[in-house]
Parts: sequence; C-alpha cells; structure tokens
Amino acid sequence: MSEHNAATEQQRAARLHREYDRVWGNWPGWGQLAAVNHTSVGLRFIVTGLFFFLVGGVLAMLMRTQLALPEQDIVGPELYNQLFTMHGTLMMFLFAIPVLEGVAMYLIPKMVGARDLPFPRLGAMGYFCYLFGGLIILSSMLFAIAPDSGWFMYTPLSSSTFSPGPGSDFWLLGITFVEISSVSGAIELVVSILRTRSNGMSLRRMPIFCWYILVMALMIIVGFPPLILASVLLELERAAGFVFFEVAGGGDPLLWQHLFWLFGHPEVYIIFLPAAGIVSTLLPVFAQRPIVGYRWLVLAVITMGFISFGLWVHHMFTVGIPQLAQAFFSLASMLVAIPTAIQIFAWLATLWTGRVVWSLPMLWIIGFLVIFVAGGLTGVMLALVPFNWQVHDTHFVVAHMHYVLVGGMLFPLIAGLYYWLPHVSGRMPSELLGRWAFWLIFIGFNMTFLLMHVTGLLGMPRRIYTYQAGLGWDWLNLLSSIGGFVMAFGVGMLIVDLLLHFRFGRQAPRNPWNADTLEWAVAMPVSTYNFISLPHLESRHPLWDDRRLPDKLEVGKGGLVEIQADRRVTWGSDVVTGEVREIIHVPSSSWIPLQTGVLLAMVCLGLLTKFYWIALGAALVGLAVVLRWSWHNGAHPHAAPLRDDDPQGPMLHSRTCDGPGLWGMWSTLLANGSLFASLLFGWFYFWTVSPQWQAPVQGPLPALPMLLAGFLLTASALLYRRLVRRLCKGQTKGLTPGLWLSALFGLAHVLLVLWLLMDADLQPRTLAHDAVLAVMLGYLLFHSAMATLLTVMQALRVRLGYVSEHLPYEPVVLRPWWTFTLAVFWISFAGFILLPLAW
Repeated sequence: MSEHNAATEQQRAARLHREYDRVWGNWPGWGQLAAVNHTSVGLRFIVTGLFFFLVGGVLAMLMRTQLALPEQDIVGPELYNQLFTMHGTLMMFLFAIPVLEGVAMYLIPKMVGARDLPFPRLGAMGYFCYLFGGLIILSSMLFAIAPDSGWFMYTPLSSSTFSPGPGSDFWLLGITFVEISSVSGAIELVVSILRTRSNGMSLRRMPIFCWYILVMALMIIVGFPPLILASVLLELERAAGFVFFEVAGGGDPLLWQHLFWLFGHPEVYIIFLPAAGIVSTLLPVFAQRPIVGYRWLVLAVITMGFISFGLWVHHMFTVGIPQLAQAFFSLASMLVAIPTAIQIFAWLATLWTGRVVWSLPMLWIIGFLVIFVAGGLTGVMLALVPFNWQVHDTHFVVAHMHYVLVGGMLFPLIAGLYYWLPHVSGRMPSELLGRWAFWLIFIGFNMTFLLMHVTGLLGMPRRIYTYQAGLGWDWLNLLSSIGGFVMAFGVGMLIVDLLLHFRFGRQAPRNPWNADTLEWAVAMPVSTYNFISLPHLESRHPLWDDRRLPDKLEVGKGGLVEIQADRRVTWGSDVVTGEVREIIHVPSSSWIPLQTGVLLAMVCLGLLTKFYWIALGAALVGLAVVLRWSWHNGAHPHAAPLRDDDPQGPMLHSRTCDGPGLWGMWSTLLANGSLFASLLFGWFYFWTVSPQWQAPVQGPLPALPMLLAGFLLTASALLYRRLVRRLCKGQTKGLTPGLWLSALFGLAHVLLVLWLLMDADLQPRTLAHDAVLAVMLGYLLFHSAMATLLTVMQALRVRLGYVSEHLPYEPVVLRPWWTFTLAVFWISFAGFILLPLAW
C-alpha cells in the first residue's frame, strides 16, 4: 500500500512539474531575453558583474605594471588617469553593488519561500539598465575618450573647463543609468522581504541573510539618490551651462563632495552588509549550530545602517570644514566600530561553540575575517583627524579601502559562490582548485596592499603615474606589483575552476552542506518557480527541524499547489507575523523590460552625442511603453482574468487595498524623498556656505500665482484621496466624474506652473540661485504631470471595469504619489519662495 501511495505521489509530482514548467518556463531561443523570473535575472546580474570585475582587474594590472619600477613610461599620464578612473568606476559601480544585488535577487525568494519577486519585470528592466549603462561607460575606452577625473568625479576637475571632452559625460550619464538599476532592484528586494514571506515566517523567524539584505536595500533607496541628483546637476552644468558648482555664479564645488559622499560612504556598508550576511548564513551551517546572538546581530545591522549616513564628512577632513564638525564626524566614524564588533564576536562565538566543518567555503570566510579586521583597524586610525591629515590622498588610504572592500566583500562573495554553486549546476565544487585559488588570491592580496600601507606612510601620493628613484618606494612598489600578478593568477585559477565545474564536477546531493534555510529545499539545478508547493513554517531553521520538508514540498504537500488560469502566483504575507493575507499574481515573460532599457539607452546616447531630438523622441516613446506596462497591471485581463475569487481562500492582491504595489510605491517615494531632500540640502548649503552666493533682490517667482497653483494641487490631491477612501469602503458613486475633476484640477496646476517657469526671468547660466529654482520647478512639474496623467488612466480603467468596488487596487497605489506631490510642493513653496523673502 505504501509503495502504491509513493507511486501516486511521484506521478502527481511529475504532472505538477510539467504544468509549472509550462507556465513558469522561459520562452525558448531569443525569447530568453524576455525572461523576468528572479532566478534568470539574478544570474544575469552576477555573470555581467563578474565580466566587469575582470575588466577592472586588467586595468589594475596595467597600473601596477606602470608603478612596478620608478620613472617608467609604459603608460602616459593621460591614459593612467583614465585607467584609475575606470578601474574605480568598474569595481564600485559595475561590479560590487550589481553582483550583490544579483545574489540577493537569486536567493531572497527561495529563502523566504516564495516563487518570485513581486515585480519581476522591474528587476528585468533594472538588469538592462545596468547592462546598457555599463557598456556605455566601458565603450568610452574603446574610443579613447574615457573619463579621467577620478571615479569620484570631483568638481571643478570634472567640469567642462578642465575636462572639455565627452569623458565626464559618459561617466555621469552611464552612472545615472546604473544607479536607476540599483534603486529598482532595492525596491523589489524590500517589498519581497516584507510582503512575500511564506506562511508563518514572522520577522523573528526570518533568515539572518534577509535582515542584511533588507537593510542594504533600504540604504540603497536612501543613499543613491544624492549621487543621482549630483550627476544630473553636473551634467546640466556641462551640457546646458547651468551654474551649480561654479563659485563665480554663487555655486560651490564642495557641494559635489557632500552629495557624492552622502552616497559614497553608505555605499561602503551597502557593499559590506550583504557580504557579512553571507558570512552569517554560512557560519552556522559549517559550525552545525544556530548563529549566536541572532537578535544582537539584527540590532547591529540596523544600527550600522543608520550610523553609516552620519559619516560622509570624514572623507572631507582636509577641505577646511569647522573643527566642531570634524570632531563630530570623527566620533561617528569610530562609533560604527561597535556594531561591527558585535557581528565579529557573534561569528567567533558561533565557531567556538560549534563543531566546525573545514570545507572550501569556510577557508574563504577565515580569509575574510583576517583581512576585514585588519582593514577595520586602519579605518579607526583614519577616523582620527590628525592622522587623517597626514595620510590623506596617499597609498595608505588606497590600501585601507581595498582591505575593507575587497577583503570585506570579495572573500565572502567567493565563499558564497562555492556554497551556492550546486544550486545552479547540481554539482559540487572542486576542493583542490578552490584551495589553490584561495591561497594565491590571499597571498597576492596581502603582498599588494599590505605594502601599500607602508608606501603611504612614506608619503607616496595616490593617483600618480610615476615617481623618482631613491625615495624609498622602489622595492615596495615592485613587491606590490608582483603581489598583484599573484592575485591575478589566483583569479584566473578561480575562473578555470568554475568553467571545469559545470562539466566535471561530481553530482551534488540535495542539501549537500546540511544547511538550515529554505533555498536548499528546492530541486537542483534550480527551476524557474522554486517550489511546487509553498511551506508553512514554525521555525527559523526549517530544514534542521524537518529533514523531510523538501520531499513534502516536492510532491505538493504544501500550499498554493494547483495552477489556475495559467497564472503565476505566490503568497502575500503580513509584514510582522508572516501570516498569509492575499495571493500575489506576478507577471510572466515580457519584452517590455528590454524595450524600456533600449529606449533609455537611446536617451542616454542622444544626450551624449548632442542629438537632443533623438533623446526627446526616445524619452516620449519610452513614456508610452511604461504607461502600457502600467496599463497591463492590476486587474487588467493580461494580469488577472476578471473572475470571482475562491471565497474560502485569500483574495488576489488586485482585489485588495494593501497589495505589494502599495509597498513598492512607498519604497519608490522614499527614494524620491531622498532625492528631494538632497535638492533642499543643496539649496540651503548655497544660502549658508557658498562664498559668492547671489540672490536677486526681487525673487523671480511671484508668490501669489504659486500660491494659487498650490491651492489647485491641494484640491486635486484631497479630492483624489477622498475618492480612494470611499472606494476602499465599497462606495463608487461619483467615482468616474470625481477622477476626471481631480485630473482637471491637476492639469490647471500643471499649466499654471509651466507658465510661471516660462514667464520667470530665470538666469540659470549666470546664477546658481536661478539654476536651483529651475530644477525645482522642473521637479514639481514632473510629479504633478505624472499624477494627473495617471489619474486620467484610472478614470479610463473605471469605465472599462478594471477598477470597481471589488477591484480598488490601482487607485490605492496611486494615492501616495498624490500625497507626496502635494507635500513636496508646499515644502518647496516654503523653502524656495517664502523663506528667502523673510531672510
């Protein structure tokens, strides 16, 4: 009887797998480019990031060859400037963050027991933005016009006066492209972790890796917009002549440094946290015991995320900031060592109290602990202002940065690569080749960068392309260069190991490391849908508490098993408890992300080549494609056939007033608010600090017409909010005319603000005051115009039956945009118009 039951279960499992492969599988051939599932997109991020890493490594070897001996001319000064600019850009922007986001995209749904990310098309579009943006930046080297102002692009060195070619434009436009990709990926990860966890996975049962990724994603959402704003302002200055960083027009080049490091220092922890999350995930597995101090680790990670935004000025101790500010940021820089130490002690305690299995991934983790602790100690040294003054802009800082970033990110990443490799290939890694690669990279890394601490203390500046003999740097630079090539050989062996692995690696059993987290409950190699049935969890260590859980899920002994209407679905859960609240239907394969990425790339190329009509045309077509994307969401028949839900089960999310789209909108507006706060920061920075700030005696924007525009916007936003509130109560009377009236008020507001912008006597090419006002008005116009346009779309959807008392989802998602638009208008009115009048 038991054999008959087992055969029946196997037949049912085979049928389910065929059905899921049909519904969730990627399209064949060129249709792979339309794939949106998180497994495919995550792997693409990882592979593309590794390609950029190899290119950046080749550039590093060229620099080390040039510096190996004194007074060499293998590489001239112009090319050397391009090399170190592109090396830093590739490693910081095109390798570290995208690869870690790719790892998170691949793992998070599997770890939380979901079938996909909530917005898979957004992730796919983010990948194409990343790919095209990176290729645009890299192509500048092929044309010998690569940026040469440093990966930090300091003004005025990067301005059109001192960098007249298109190199800086490649950097500014390409990096903005890549940053949009990073923010879109972060939004997906936040909503996935908070709203798609499997039934019963409360916050206290969430895998520790998810906490690290949640904090990282929130930091990206808050930390990247300042750089996006700075890049837009500098490109406007270079291309249109606007004045933002020119002292003569009332600007200040130090504003660029503030905006850049508002992004740049949190980025260090954005890179470190996912890597530390890998360590916190792997250590319990190889110690065969739960992580020590789970709650302390969570608290440390959250604290580190907050503190990291208060450290940016420690990169600017030598620019002449007040001593009180130096003392504050020095203290904050040392304070971050506390949450870091909590994590290190938790890791050591886990190893001390466990039964450690010394496998290949553990070797890389031990290497990480050694290198990162050393980098942290030099970081505390640099937090001391007098010492920072002595070694600023020397090789000591370069060495510290590589110890923290390479040691703190690359070693855990490779440990995770070996650990999760069986997931992708179904094969085990090679212990022999992996250990050879480790020792070559570990020895070569320390030879290269440990000695650079010494050259820095001996006074060798960073970013110099040659040096005289007899300064005491000769033999140190030679050994550093030799170490660099040893490390390069190690990377080469690692690549050979990975290539051979997919052909010759021995077959991996399910859960080969005896791990405790859900990603090892899926089949290997992994499928596009992860789970045939979704689990109910009662533990933080589901695979340790129920060894048969993978087999149960494989034969459908879980939730949400049968496919209905060929729809891709996963659970939507409560943020705190993890209890199921709705069924989320996610989009299937689509060409829209690729189309959007191509059109954005055309906008970028049009701006680079000064063919602005191409950029404008591509932007308009791109807007149409994005609106079509939006139109097919929610309760549109392409997304979810209009039918009654099962009265016994959870509703589809498009039938609720609190689906994942609302959380995605809030996350988007958090990033938007960070960008707006950065603009306000720049405005008040100019007013209070800029040495030649000039404000017109009579403001160029009259207060009364702006006040009238504000009243029109307020009427539109409040009317929309009232309509949505009534809709969620099942009251639809007057919904359609109310939406049209709200859109009419919004249109009147847009036209009035547009008239004020065109009528105002702004001189953005002469005065920084007017340049910031012009950007502010453009920002307000964009938001109110989008709110009005999307309200018109909601009115049309009501008419077609896609929005009703039973389908309130999409108007609810739009409501926070109206609220945000109203809030930023009145804040702008107070800060940009009223406050200067009272100054």
